[in-house]
Amino acid sequence: MAVPPLDDAEVRRIAALAHLALTDDEVQLFGRQLGEILEYVRQIQAEPTDGVIPMSHVGRTASGERADALVPSLDRREALGNAPDAAREAGYFKVPRVIG
Repeated sequence: MAVPPLDDAEVRRIAALAHLALTDDEVQLFGRQLGEILEYVRQIQAEPTDGVIPMSHVGRTASGERADALVPSLDRREALGNAPDAAREAGYFKVPRVIG
């Protein structure tokens, strides 16, 4: 059973909740599109899911994050060596002012 397009009053109610001003043409278009989306959701909900293990997210079973680990890197003098205008004595990069 197909979900009919939303009626104009319902589309206008939803638009008002989102603080959107819609033209009459947009109301017709979005009513049809929302009806199609709801029909697709109905089809998905009709699929049998018995025996499917619930998931918290899709994708890999293991997290893609790595543990923090202290690793050697450039020392401060090397890092500032190629900086055009570094505050070497303080150990900082100087950058142009961007906010008044």
